[in-house]
Amino acid sequence: MDIFGSINLWVLLASLMVAATPILLAAIGELVVEKAGVLNLGVEGMMITGAICGFAVAVESGSPALGFLGAAVGGAVLSLIFGVLTQVLLANQVATGLALTLFGLGFSALIGQGYIGVRPPAMPRLDIPVLAELPGLGRVLFRHDVIVYLSIALVAGVWAMLRYSRIGLILRAVGENHDAAHALGYKVVRIRILAIMFGGACAGLGGAYLSLIRVPQWTEGMTAGAGWIALAIVVFASWRPWRALLGAYLFGGIAVLQLNLQAAGVRIPVEYLSMSPYLITILVLVIMSSGRSRAALNAPASLGKSFHAQG
Repeated sequence: MDIFGSINLWVLLASLMVAATPILLAAIGELVVEKAGVLNLGVEGMMITGAICGFAVAVESGSPALGFLGAAVGGAVLSLIFGVLTQVLLANQVATGLALTLFGLGFSALIGQGYIGVRPPAMPRLDIPVLAELPGLGRVLFRHDVIVYLSIALVAGVWAMLRYSRIGLILRAVGENHDAAHALGYKVVRIRILAIMFGGACAGLGGAYLSLIRVPQWTEGMTAGAGWIALAIVVFASWRPWRALLGAYLFGGIAVLQLNLQAAGVRIPVEYLSMSPYLITILVLVIMSSGRSRAALNAPASLGKSFHAQG
């Protein structure tokens, strides 16, 4: 049986972009947060909160666009709680992030009870004229919804902001040495809270993409570890936006490939195929972290450290 011959390469590549989008949105948001020197392990909680907020708003309003807006607001509000606890009250960032994830999972399960089995309004596909008709590449690159293109534009925007803008320079300064940034007159706590809210909004968008487009329904715990994968991708990317894009697409490709292999009837237990994306992600992180790799050296110097203004 020719297993790989039964898999359409163009469909696989197009599906890869869709599968990678929610992870990419969450990862690029977390990258900005960590560049500001904050370690937020609550990405999974913000994603699942965004998933139910976006789903509920879209169903009640009949507008997917309003659903994504609601998801961004929901994720940002949840991240603001984390920001106040860690930056104002100086709570431990790791413990607070884990608590945020647990809260998000419980909160979403409670709110989502009335939406099980409900279909959300469909998100229209953005077919780019002429280009969408190109054989092969047209289907892969130019027949997606607007959120796929937004995620790529967001990567480009974050890269340009960090590399060329004054805002990016200040953000990196806060992440590298918050005491020096404070001495120069920058509002470290305010900058970090804004970065945290941006990351929360991006995670919320990623969650809404899951519930409104990729799997258009609400299911409790539907993020299924996507937030943790986004955290891993930030490390894999060495805190560089374009590498985050590569990492998200790599994970998306593995996830889609294992589904196609299951459909093609490959004689491997389905449990092994299902866990393969997570195993490969762990393997990549182990390789990247072995010894004193460049990935470790590129981490913001103040990452995870609390800031307390002296005077």
